[in-house]
Amino acid sequence: MSGTSLDGVDAVVADFTPREGLCTTLGAAHAPMPEFLRDELLALQAPCDDELARAARASLALADLYAESITDACRAAGIAASDLVAAGVHGQTVRHRPDEAWTAQLNDPARVAERAGVAVVADFRRRDMAAGGQGAPLVPAFHAALFGRPDRARAVLNVGGVANLTLLVPGEPVRGFDTGPGNSLLDLWFGRHGDGLFDAGGAWAASGRVDHALLSILLADPYFALRPPKSTGRDHFNAAWLDEALARHGGAFHPADVQATLTALTARAVADALEREAPGIAELLVCGGGAHNATLLRALARDLRPCSVLPTSERGVAVEHVEALAFAWLAREALAGRTTSLPSVTGARGPRVLGAIYPR
Repeated sequence: MSGTSLDGVDAVVADFTPREGLCTTLGAAHAPMPEFLRDELLALQAPCDDELARAARASLALADLYAESITDACRAAGIAASDLVAAGVHGQTVRHRPDEAWTAQLNDPARVAERAGVAVVADFRRRDMAAGGQGAPLVPAFHAALFGRPDRARAVLNVGGVANLTLLVPGEPVRGFDTGPGNSLLDLWFGRHGDGLFDAGGAWAASGRVDHALLSILLADPYFALRPPKSTGRDHFNAAWLDEALARHGGAFHPADVQATLTALTARAVADALEREAPGIAELLVCGGGAHNATLLRALARDLRPCSVLPTSERGVAVEHVEALAFAWLAREALAGRTTSLPSVTGARGPRVLGAIYPR
């Protein structure tokens, strides 16, 4: 899995035949996103020169990185890639336009299959969109299988570049949607003013103060008030969006205060969505890179009190593995011909089998 944060590729080897629980992680690997590729993927988020050729070359580079990550994860698990049933490879989203019924994930699954020597399942989103759905988020069905409990109302929050929420309420259909920005604007602002790619632990944000006037401008975006199903990405929440909000604010600001405000934006968008859509949630499980942001977790705990806010590691699954495990599971379900899209999440006309299969 490589998500909208563009920090790298996470790969896991998952065993779905354990005696207890849904699955066991046998091995894992992380490959940092090369700087040249990250820059190119960021450029492709918006119209640019020679898009087709640049997207094709980026797809080849991504495929090689995916194949390398699969091999490394297998090595960590002590197995050969030939021992795998298949690899689920999502690809890298560069555009997502559900309002126009299309989405673009850069990938070359045939090249991954050839380089890694394993069957590949890819192209998970477009079948749901062909059935009238948002094509995202895709992981709520997996969250339900992994974390759902008949006696406890839970939500699962994945904080990548975009934050997405899964609502697991006993007796109700599984629901899920993107709440808005996750790490993407935080990383963008830190990249302008700090040294590195991200604000480690949210330390810089913690040194600033929330600018409530700016926060109100940010939260006034119509996306936050939309009812699900809904999904979003860098197409909407990007540098131009942030710069326009700062211009509307008009006043002087300290860069650390903007970082604190963007952290508050992510937390408040989640809290408002939960209050509106599932006020009885007793526990929020957080995964993804944002789960390492202590300042964000404190903001979530404050805004959601008395709801418990915990990383998924407290429930037995490493925060950096949840999304990669989800695509292993989606690949498994596709091979079995089982549906994994949820109309209650995406708004599709019905459940669909997601994923195209590229044999070994």
